[in-house]
Amino acid sequence: MNVAEYMSCVPECAAFPSVDALQAELEELAAAHPGLVRPRRIGTSRLGDPLHAVTVGDGPADAVVIAGPHPNEPVGALTALTLIRLLCQHPHLQAELGFRWHIVACADPDGARLNEGWYSRPGDRRAYTQHFYRPDLADQVEWTFPLTTGDYSFDRPLPETAALMRLMDEVRPSLVYSLHNGEYQGAFFYLNREDLALAEQLAALPGMEGLPLHHGEPELPGATPIVPAVYLTPPGSQVGVAFGVGGSSADYAARYGALHLVTEVPYWTDERVSDRSPTGRTYGEIAAEGNAARRELIDALQVSMQAVVGDLTVHSPFRRSTEGTLESFRKLGELEEASHGPTRPATVAEEFGNRQTVHLLRLRLLGVFLRMLDAELAAGNLASAIGEQRRLLAERFDLWYGQAESDPPWPADRDPQAGRGATWCRPDRRCAHGRSEPPCCRSVLTLVMVPLHQR
Repeated sequence: MNVAEYMSCVPECAAFPSVDALQAELEELAAAHPGLVRPRRIGTSRLGDPLHAVTVGDGPADAVVIAGPHPNEPVGALTALTLIRLLCQHPHLQAELGFRWHIVACADPDGARLNEGWYSRPGDRRAYTQHFYRPDLADQVEWTFPLTTGDYSFDRPLPETAALMRLMDEVRPSLVYSLHNGEYQGAFFYLNREDLALAEQLAALPGMEGLPLHHGEPELPGATPIVPAVYLTPPGSQVGVAFGVGGSSADYAARYGALHLVTEVPYWTDERVSDRSPTGRTYGEIAAEGNAARRELIDALQVSMQAVVGDLTVHSPFRRSTEGTLESFRKLGELEEASHGPTRPATVAEEFGNRQTVHLLRLRLLGVFLRMLDAELAAGNLASAIGEQRRLLAERFDLWYGQAESDPPWPADRDPQAGRGATWCRPDRRCAHGRSEPPCCRSVLTLVMVPLHQR
C-alpha cells in the first residue's frame, strides 16, 4: 500500500466540525454515494441526540471505528470523515483493506456540544480550557462497558455505550479502532495483543507526518510497553476496579477476539516529548515536583468546592465532572507516586511532560469549575459564596494561564518560525509540512492505513 499516495489526497482542515455540521457532512456523503455509504441510527444519547453509524463497503471482515468517545477529543471526527471519503473515491482501497467499515463519527454528541465553544479555534489554548468539558470516568462512553472481575461488577452502560455494544454484537468485528487524541505530548498507541511486528509498524508511522513519538511517562501509570510508545491495552480489571467504573471498548471487543487499537495523537507537540537524553536530575526530583503541584491543585479546588457546595442548585454536567474528576485525579496521583523508582535518571521527555501536564490539568479542571459556577449564576443563583469563588478562581485561572504561557513549549533559543520545536500551539506556528495552525487530520489518517493493511 502506498500510504503517501492516499495521504496526498487528504484536505487540510481549518477547524473541528460541530455535531450538527458533522452529521450534515455524513448525510451529504450518503446522498453522493447511495448504496456505498449507508447511514443508520444505532441509538439515542442521554439527552436525545440520535446516534448514527455509517457503513461503507462490503469486505469479508467487519471493522468498527469509534470517533469521539471522549468529547474533548474531536480529531477522530476528522479521521472518520476522511476515511469515508477515501473509501468512496478509491474503490480499490476498499478491496486492499478488506473490511466492511462501520464508522461512528461521534460517540458522545451531548459531551461534544459542550466543547463546541473551542472547536473553531483548535490552536487557542485559552479558548480550549475556557470552553473545555470532559465527563467524569463514570460518565464516559469509553469506560462504561460491562465488567465483571473477581468480586467487582459494573453493569451500568450509558445509552451511548449500549449502542456501541449492540453494533459490535450485530457485526461481530475482527477489528475495533477507538480514535483518541491527547494534548501536549507525542503520538502513542494501545494494542490489545503483544504483537511485536505490528507494534513496530505503528511506532514508525507518526514520523511519516513529522509527529514525534511520546517517550515521556505513560498516560496510565505502570502501562506495559511492547515497544516505545506502543503499550498493551490496560484491562478493565486494572482500570475499572481502581476507579470504580466499567471496562473499555477493548474489553468488549475481546468477546469477539477482535484486534483492538487505540491511537493517541496530540493537539500540540514539541520535539522534547521524544527526547530520551538525561536531564542531570533524578526521576524522583521530577516526579516530586509534579506530584506536589497536582496535590496543590486538587487541595485548592476542594477548598473552593467546600466553600460553595451548600449553595449549589444546578445539577449541571460541569458539577458532575468537577466533583468526579477531582476524586479520579487524586487516585491517579496515588498510582503515579507508587509506580516508579526515585533514583533513576530522568529524561528530557519526562521532565517536559510532567511540567506541561501540570499546566494543562490546572487549566482544564479550573475551566470546568468556572463553567459550573457560571451555570449557577446563569440560573439566577447569586449566593455570595458563588460570586466570591467565581472572582477568586477567575484570578487564579489568569495566574495559571500566565504561568503556562511563560513556560515556553519550545527551547528559548529556538526560532519559533523555524518549523521545528513546538507545532500547532500558536496561531503563528506552522507544522512540519509548513501548514499553518490548526492541525489537519493527515497525521491521524496515516495511523489508520498501514496497520490495518498489514494486521
